[in-house]
Amino acid sequence: MLSVVVGTGRCGSTLVQELLSRHPGVGFVSGLDDKLSRLNLAGRFNGALYRRSAPRPAGMTSLKHSRRLLERGRLRVAPSEAYELLDRHVMGGYSRPCRDLLADDLTPYVARRLRGFFDGRIERQGCRVLLQHVTGWPRTGFLGAAYPELRVINVVRDGRAVANSWLQMGWWDGWRGPDAWLYGPLPPALRAEWESSGRSFPVLAALGWKMLMAAFAEARAVHPAGQWLDVRYEDLIAAPREELRRMLDFLGLDWSPAFEKGFGRYTFHAGRGAAYRDELSPAQLAAVERVLAEPLAAWGYPAAETFGRSGES
Repeated sequence: MLSVVVGTGRCGSTLVQELLSRHPGVGFVSGLDDKLSRLNLAGRFNGALYRRSAPRPAGMTSLKHSRRLLERGRLRVAPSEAYELLDRHVMGGYSRPCRDLLADDLTPYVARRLRGFFDGRIERQGCRVLLQHVTGWPRTGFLGAAYPELRVINVVRDGRAVANSWLQMGWWDGWRGPDAWLYGPLPPALRAEWESSGRSFPVLAALGWKMLMAAFAEARAVHPAGQWLDVRYEDLIAAPREELRRMLDFLGLDWSPAFEKGFGRYTFHAGRGAAYRDELSPAQLAAVERVLAEPLAAWGYPAAETFGRSGES
């Protein structure tokens, strides 16, 4: 069965993907597979190698960005979004579409390539669930058109934290403006909000999150009932065992002794969850909260006035 962990990026989806990949029933595409994309490796030993490795140190960027092959002196295979691999062997535009990829975008030719890509890995890895990590646009309509049984774990994080984190990432290309960045042009209403802010970059990052979350809401609305699970990053950090059990149940997996062993190697802490309160100026945060008031409420986040500037809620 193909399932996906999706999110906007900088939302905690990498942590969820890596935690679930500790389960012996889960397979995945690795960063090593992606780096050696010409070879089109099926990852037969991905799970066994990964489950013997230690969790990534806190704060390390994901393998797809860092290209780290060695950790603590040994080969480390970890889950990857595998965009180079998918662009090469499925569809050239998969990694950087200017809008979400929908069911109508899947041609019969690409459907055959997509099924061949994932089915071959499911068979080769002998896994019950092949779990793919997806960030940016959801792409669940596109993937679900080839896999009607597709199960989706959507990781959601406070848009203020996501926007603040994007601003600090070297890969964020919003500095070039919304006419040249990864996500395609802003819809007219969001473009007007950006112009009204004086073309503020923190506001642009917030509008990027707002645009993506609207796409996730639309994707969820058309996905089969019972095959979509929203998980808030903040809830995972506060109650990791409970949230992970909910995710495993959703995927049809048990909390096995092997998974317990892998889970026990992780330490969960709030860390930089509310860093945006100190790393954005009061004026910047106020501007961000003005454009995010509606989607924050829709996704269950407290209104701005609930928070003080001290980091306490």
